[in-house]
Amino acid sequence: MMKLGYEPDIVTLSSLLNGYCHGKRISEAVALVDQMVEMGYQPNTVTFTTLIHGLFLHNKALEAVALVDQMAVKGCQPNLVTYGAVVNGLCKRGDIDLALSLLKKMEKGKIEPNVVIYNTIIDSLCKYRHVDDALNLLNEMVIKGISPNVVTYNSLISCLCNYGRWSDASRLLSDMIERRINPNSITFNTLIDAFVKVGKLLEAEKLYEEMIKRSIDPNVITYNSMINGFCMHDRLDEAKQMFEFMVSKDCYPNVVTYNTLIKGFCKAKKVVDGMELFRNMSQRGLVGNTVTYNTLIQGLFQDGDCDMAQELFKVMVSDGLPPDIITYNFLLDGLCKNGKLEKALVVFEYLQKSKLEPDICTYNIMIEGMCKARKVEDGWNLFCSLSLKGVKPDVITYNTMISGFCWKGLKEEADTLFKKMKEDGPLPDSGTYNTLIRAHLRDGDKAASAELIKEMRSCGFAGDASTIGLVTNMLHDGRLDKSFLDMLS
Repeated sequence: MMKLGYEPDIVTLSSLLNGYCHGKRISEAVALVDQMVEMGYQPNTVTFTTLIHGLFLHNKALEAVALVDQMAVKGCQPNLVTYGAVVNGLCKRGDIDLALSLLKKMEKGKIEPNVVIYNTIIDSLCKYRHVDDALNLLNEMVIKGISPNVVTYNSLISCLCNYGRWSDASRLLSDMIERRINPNSITFNTLIDAFVKVGKLLEAEKLYEEMIKRSIDPNVITYNSMINGFCMHDRLDEAKQMFEFMVSKDCYPNVVTYNTLIKGFCKAKKVVDGMELFRNMSQRGLVGNTVTYNTLIQGLFQDGDCDMAQELFKVMVSDGLPPDIITYNFLLDGLCKNGKLEKALVVFEYLQKSKLEPDICTYNIMIEGMCKARKVEDGWNLFCSLSLKGVKPDVITYNTMISGFCWKGLKEEADTLFKKMKEDGPLPDSGTYNTLIRAHLRDGDKAASAELIKEMRSCGFAGDASTIGLVTNMLHDGRLDKSFLDMLS
């Protein structure tokens, strides 16, 4: 353009600058600003703010901060928008200390930070887990006469809820109401969901009522949280009523709503109701996701309906929804626990050839299935193969194998594995000790049982119901004396 003798105007140069900033040409963008000055144009705050955005896009945070100081030299005083851009860029990178020092620089330069700048820093402090610093900054802005808004409070309330500081979160809600800052649906949803997840359903219900009282319409997030709370407390009738109520208010349930209710019904052993909801979901045009199918497959197996569980697995695959490792674990666990080890072995073999990696939970299910089907040797072979697969056995793996050995009367092998556990880890737990104590007691080895009881107690564990029941029975028929019960108590 310049070669042809045309002088570009400020609009053309600004467009070019924006292009350089959003492309991979940031050095040319910086040079262009200098060129603009040489050409007699005075770059304004819009020009510098564009360049600041570009510098942050190219991870040049220090250059962006330095540019604020250079602006005055170039004849342009930074304004609130400029500072806002730099603060936002720094906070997104997690450079909160630099953002706070810039806040102080603004105040010294007699540019009063606004609520947006404070909100940006408070939100960043919350995201990076500096909640007390965020609360201090809230107090600081109030002292300086800058009124916080609903965004300020929502960031802080969300952060406090994540840290389990329910009373502080509730206090902030009261504080914002006192300041006549109206809470919105985000405020209430954050608090309701947090209280529900820690079992504080009564508090959640009060907040829901307060929301209605303030004429704030609950949305699908609100209803999902409340339905989840009712399901967690086995109040399924109220959960279903809430579901029907939200539909009557033209707030349409989503996949999360259905998954929550289905899980609640399956947990309460009402799988038929869960399946009915699944069909209702399809009628509404909603497609179930992996969580939906996993929940129902597990529920059907727990209900003893193996055929329907396997059929649902086939439907899942045929509908093009890839099963995840949790799906396979539920399928294998259901087959093993319902005495269908041979089918489980076929599925397990297929899984090993697939792209999915079996986890330790998968192996624990199969080892337990083999041991319970009296195929302890097969269980042991699978246990021994774990190191070759790069999988580390956990305490459940060891306990399952020890239990298998004890059931088959192979106490020597069980004791050897117990010793290996103590040497290599993971450390034995209450289940390990109780399994071995019962095995030695049934074998009449009182000395080994007594030694294990002492060791168990020194580790802070106690006898479980099965062990105490066995000792009590053996006391009644004279095979043990009362000292054993005293040791366990």
